Amino acid sequence: MVMELRPSRRGVLAGAAATALTGVLPVGGGAFARGTDDEGLTGRLRALEQAHSARLGVFARDTVTGRTVLYRAEERFPMCSTFKTIAVAAVLRDLDREGEFLAGRLRYTERDVARSGYAPITGLPGNLAGGMTVAALCAAAVEHSDNTAANLLLRELGGPAAVTRFCRSLGDGVTRLDRWEPALNSAEPGRGTDTSSPRAIGLTYARLAVGDALEARDRELLTGWLLACTTGGHRLRAGLPAGWTVADKTGTGGYGTTNDVGIVRPPGRGPIVMAVLATKRDAAAPADEPLLAETAALLAAALA
Repeated sequence: MVMELRPSRRGVLAGAAATALTGVLPVGGGAFARGTDDEGLTGRLRALEQAHSARLGVFARDTVTGRTVLYRAEERFPMCSTFKTIAVAAVLRDLDREGEFLAGRLRYTERDVARSGYAPITGLPGNLAGGMTVAALCAAAVEHSDNTAANLLLRELGGPAAVTRFCRSLGDGVTRLDRWEPALNSAEPGRGTDTSSPRAIGLTYARLAVGDALEARDRELLTGWLLACTTGGHRLRAGLPAGWTVADKTGTGGYGTTNDVGIVRPPGRGPIVMAVLATKRDAAAPADEPLLAETAALLAAALA
């Protein structure tokens, strides 16, 4: 079951919605926008970078007030598995019709699983034997970061370049996907492929999860999968106050690349977009989840 990603009426409407969302998520002009402690927060983020020997990128915006934190927000970082949210959104918007495509079942082989490098759901014997529905593959990709599920969805979309085209249709001119799992996680310093900036990917997530880029039913499905993410417990979620809800997707790759992007909601308040991307110079560096948790704590204090 392979379908080419193509412009559609829904895609045209989503592009218009992405433009309209600019009013909800105003683009800040300085390092920090209204109401934030510019020098103090910048200094604390820089200190975190130095303490963790990392390059840290941050985009955070209160979608109600427009208060914004930007730190290396225009620099490119490896996306790693944060692309999976965008791929799933492309399936929802451009391939599914009234749930029919989501209900379809895709079959795959042990070779598909072996190639992907990480298959906690698709590699289960029952799923491997009978295949999985597209909806279940979407859930596996977002909730469990299953690489085989992501590759199968990319195959249905027409390949990694379809994710890039989808981003362009949303008004995101930066985010690009060029390779399949697991090669896209190599994350060498200076590589331009399979990258985004904190601002670009943060705004794209916002368009999908709180904007009108997706129809209401699709937005609810995507948000439900993000809320059920099982891989982010020690990243943004670990640094945010109790009672805040987090709908996020993580990414992990070479050179200590550690990412988390999502929509967080303080109790009784509107959503805050957070994109925190980090990478290191050492190819053997492990993921640095405490760096993301500490960054989230700073952002919560600055914006709440």
